[in-house]
Amino acid sequence: MEGEQPMARLTAPLRHFLLALQFFTRIPVTGRLAAWVGYSPAMLRASAAYFPAVGWVVGGVTAAVMAAALWGLPPLAAAPWVAALLATAAGVALTGAFHEDGLADTADALGGVVPRERALAIMKDSRIGSYAAVTLVLALLLKVGLLALLAQAGVHTAVAALFLAHVVSRWTPLWIIRTLPYVGDEAHTKAKPLADAISTRALAVGTLWCIGAGLVAGRWLSVEVLGAAATGALLALAAMRAWLDRRLQGFTGDTLGATQQVTELAVYLGIAVALGLTARFGG
Repeated sequence: MEGEQPMARLTAPLRHFLLALQFFTRIPVTGRLAAWVGYSPAMLRASAAYFPAVGWVVGGVTAAVMAAALWGLPPLAAAPWVAALLATAAGVALTGAFHEDGLADTADALGGVVPRERALAIMKDSRIGSYAAVTLVLALLLKVGLLALLAQAGVHTAVAALFLAHVVSRWTPLWIIRTLPYVGDEAHTKAKPLADAISTRALAVGTLWCIGAGLVAGRWLSVEVLGAAATGALLALAAMRAWLDRRLQGFTGDTLGATQQVTELAVYLGIAVALGLTARFGG
């Protein structure tokens, strides 16, 4: 029918967002809703534009958990740590540890000095090695520690940082997809459609989601702190891209998850350093 095609174009962004939400979280998109959303490799490729939008959902939920915990817990020294643990646990539960799994596999594959082919083979192995275990423990400890530190700087600071980090950390993988070739096993991966470089339009849409998150977080974070968060994210992106280019000459789905995790930590660290410098030198 004549009206169906324009209507499909109008609803496409929502369908792509819901597909990204279904792919990257455990939020149920099932039944009639899933049938309406549909699926095709082209749709999954287009949904890359909404990866940062998924960060709005995950960041919003984890920030709400953090705020609720800090409000409900007694004002004791341990409260920020408990709140940080609860927020981190909420994020892991919401995503099914999807990105943490990618970080672990990447650490096992690239932690040692092995040839590229061997690293790619290790990445496919579901078993957890020593590099993965140590990396996961350190990453989670650092995440909880930084969130507890930010919570001690202020509830609004911690909540804004948590929300912003989840959005921005889902933007940097888009640049990995854009600038490096896919080197994973295309025949046995759900992310095969993402092997193709994303479009300029998709990258622009993803960037707009990040800018929007920055405007929201900017209600509680200063321009200098926002700049530090952006600097941390860009440094993490540059480091991960250079590392993946040198070791693998490309990316896999696991390394995208690792990029998200590293970027999230870099945003928290950038904000914490900016707050520390402000406290010492004023401004």
